[in-house]
Amino acid sequence: MINAHSVSVLADGLAAAWPAFPHARFTSQALTGLDGLELKARVTHVSTALHDALPLPYPQAAAYVRECAARLNMWSGWPATEHTAARGLGHLDAAMETLAALTPYATGEFAVRPYLERYRDDAIKIMYGWAESPDEHLRRLASEGSRPRLPWAGRVGWLMTPGPTLPLLDRLRDDPSEYVRRSVANHVNDLAKDHPEVALELLAGWRAAGGSHVERVLRHAVRGLLRAGHPEALTLVGATPGSGAVDKLSLDSPTVAVGGKLSFTVTVRAGAAGPVLLKYAVRRAGSRRVFHLGQRDAGGAGDTFTLRKSHSFRPVTTRDEPPGERELDVIVNGRVAATVPFTLTGAGGLRPEGVL
Repeated sequence: MINAHSVSVLADGLAAAWPAFPHARFTSQALTGLDGLELKARVTHVSTALHDALPLPYPQAAAYVRECAARLNMWSGWPATEHTAARGLGHLDAAMETLAALTPYATGEFAVRPYLERYRDDAIKIMYGWAESPDEHLRRLASEGSRPRLPWAGRVGWLMTPGPTLPLLDRLRDDPSEYVRRSVANHVNDLAKDHPEVALELLAGWRAAGGSHVERVLRHAVRGLLRAGHPEALTLVGATPGSGAVDKLSLDSPTVAVGGKLSFTVTVRAGAAGPVLLKYAVRRAGSRRVFHLGQRDAGGAGDTFTLRKSHSFRPVTTRDEPPGERELDVIVNGRVAATVPFTLTGAGGLRPEGVL
């Protein structure tokens, strides 16, 4: 998506804002060597060409970028946000104003990180103002850009300490936009990975304060803690930690080939009234990955539920799945309630050497 078309859109926008913009030279430099690069490398490559084509004092260059912002989209605008991140660090106000102009068209969540790193207090104060904006994109940027563990983004050490971003989250927790609320929930989920007690106390306070959307935000925010079987998180969503049992767990086959699916059926018996949260884990030596299986609401102890699931072993570039012995765990309200072994074979159905 970052290609000749997106480069042309960016060039056209800047030429409309600044007639002296070297359209042909920028386009040629941006496209030369672009093929074969990965996504983020493409962003950096086009951003570098943009810097060379805007040999102006940053505040002046930023004004032209802001003027053309509405002509851009995610793919044409991403290099412009990268340009802001790399070239505007000596000009906090101009750079943050530029990110605010760009983010409705191309999110500035990655580009704001260097400013949070360098200007901590001043940058977060600007983002407090963004949280009050009538523009949902800017309100989301306030939450998303300050996430402790924002994927793909550089880490900002002080954001890993709970406290500075809590006023943002309090302001946005019941935002009318689901786009914003989802970011808030993801932000709290990040927080919970390092400071679960802080996250749980925050969410309990939100529930006590009420709101139109608090329950949906809360459930999405504690998903990581629920996956880990955290007792207080289970209690927060109404489940009884450790209650429930597996009456039967059966596999369609005890072997599955790489590229295939492991299909299984499980019958669960509730240990108490209320939510029954079901997860499953796939284990091998040195690896355990937990997945969502389902949720059922029990009217009382003894209620039973039967679920069927297929787990894919399709190869992906981000995860290695070597053939070998595995175990499947079924987890009921945070406790492993049943385990069954199986074997992952090679793509041709052959067992790994040494497995009988």
